[in-house]
Amino acid sequence: MDIVVENITKRYGQQRAVDNVSFQVKTGEILGFLGPNGAGKSTTMKAITCYLSPNEGDIKVGGVSIHDNPETIKMNIGYLPESNPLYTDMPVIDYLKFIAELHGIEKSKTKDRIREMVDICGLEGEKHKKIAELSKGYRQRVGLAQALIHDPQVLVLDEPTTGLDPNQIIEIRELIRKIGKEKTVLLSSHILAEVEATCDRILIINKGKIVADGTAGDLRKKAQGREILKVGIENGNFNEVFKALQGINTVEIVDFISKSGNTFEVQSKVGESSKRAVFQTCVDNGWFLTELTPTETKLEDIFRELTAN
Repeated sequence: MDIVVENITKRYGQQRAVDNVSFQVKTGEILGFLGPNGAGKSTTMKAITCYLSPNEGDIKVGGVSIHDNPETIKMNIGYLPESNPLYTDMPVIDYLKFIAELHGIEKSKTKDRIREMVDICGLEGEKHKKIAELSKGYRQRVGLAQALIHDPQVLVLDEPTTGLDPNQIIEIRELIRKIGKEKTVLLSSHILAEVEATCDRILIINKGKIVADGTAGDLRKKAQGREILKVGIENGNFNEVFKALQGINTVEIVDFISKSGNTFEVQSKVGESSKRAVFQTCVDNGWFLTELTPTETKLEDIFRELTAN
C-alpha cells in the first residue's frame, strides 16, 4: 500500500511547519525520515495518519485521500508516535486486548493476535506486568505491539528506538526490517546510523521543505562532489612530500593528518582524480606509498550540511 504525499502545506499562524512537501513511499519500502527538531517531521507524519489536516495539498494512502475517507486510512495504518502514549495502569495483555477491540478485531482472533504480538515484540516475560512497571525499552515494545496488532499495511514510526539500550535497538531494527519486507514503513529517527542500517531510502526535511531524497549511497555521491584521499608516505621528508603533493595539477587542497607519520588528506579538484598522480609522484621520488584510501562522506556530515542555518 503506497503513500503519496502531494504538495502539502501546514501552517500554524504565520509559521509554515510543512511547506509544499511531496514524496512517495512504495509498498515494501522502509523510508527514513530525517530532520532537526522543528523541521516538520512529526507534523508530516501526523498528517499521513490523519491526526491533523494540512492546509493545502493531499495525501493518498493506498489510493484513498485523507480528505475523502480518513477512517479507512486509519484502519490501514499502525502508528507509534514519539510520545508513545500508553495506559500505564493496565497490564500488557489487557492493554493489547483493549487496543484489539478498538480496531474491531474479531474476538475469535484476538487471543492469537495478542500471542503473536507478544512473541514478535519480545514481551513474553513482561506480558502480565502493569505497563507502569516496565522499563523504557519494554514500553517501546508495547507501543510497537499496539501499532501492529491489527496487521496494518502501513507502519508509521516516530523515534521508535528512543530510550532503548544498544541490544534492544538492534532487536527493534531487525524487527522493522522484517516488517518492511511486506509493509510500507515510514521511520523517523535522530540516530543517523540507525536510519542508514534500517532504511532503503532517506528523506531529509529542513524548515518544512525536502532538501534531500535518495539512498545513503546516492546522498554521499551528491554531497562529495570531489575526491578526498587519505595518503600515507614513508621514506620522504615531510616538507618535500607536502610540497610535491601540492604540485600535482589535479589536487586542490592538501592537509596533514600526522606529521610524524607523513599522513595527508588530499582533496582533488571537482571532477578530477589524483590517485594515479599520487602513486606516480611516489615512484618518481623513491617514496614508499603506505596508504591511498578514498574517504567516504559520512551521513552525519551530509545532514549537517543540508540542515545548517
